[in-house]
Amino acid sequence: MTATARWLLVALAASMGIACQRAPDPAVATGPAAALPVTRAAALPSPPLVAAARSQVGQTLRYDPAYTVLAYPGGDVALDRGVCTDVIVRALRSQGLDLQQRIHEDMRGHFNAYPALWGLSRPDRNIDHRRVPNLMRWFERQGWQQPASAHPADFAAGDIVAWKLTGSGLLHVGIVSDRRRGDGTPLILHNIARGTQEEDLLFAHPIIGHYRPPA
Repeated sequence: MTATARWLLVALAASMGIACQRAPDPAVATGPAAALPVTRAAALPSPPLVAAARSQVGQTLRYDPAYTVLAYPGGDVALDRGVCTDVIVRALRSQGLDLQQRIHEDMRGHFNAYPALWGLSRPDRNIDHRRVPNLMRWFERQGWQQPASAHPADFAAGDIVAWKLTGSGLLHVGIVSDRRRGDGTPLILHNIARGTQEEDLLFAHPIIGHYRPPA
């Protein structure tokens, strides 16, 4: 994809309110190898949420922010595509939590508690759960929020992290992996323009949200 086409995708995503990516920053290591060796406790299975997110690697191959009419509940775009929020939605849905339904139900009763960024007067079950600010607000309302931290040890496998991307200012979200660099920094499972990947991203951009789903 050319640079022009990539930025057109970003502009389209921003207008739809589901943007959560930009062209990868060449200064950010991309790939499990990153700058330092990657390790994980080989004797222990990955936490279910991490395993569910990792199962999307190699299946979700495209970043596609197009607005799509979805079935309800349990609606999803085609597995080969999606945005950063879809990584979270799919992983949590595999654990029995349907964010499409839960966020829609919460917004029907508490619409004014959610960010008013899109000029809407009522919930839209096709898109609300695919917008990073709505995910963040719902996580906060469930009591999942964790203290801000710049220390790798404060991030557990299966935590959910949100960023404001340097340069573009777009919001992004991903799941903390159980694989860590040699210095202890965990990798992130996310979709930032190239489909679902497991990469060294945690401290590459300012963290604006840190959440821990209940076990």
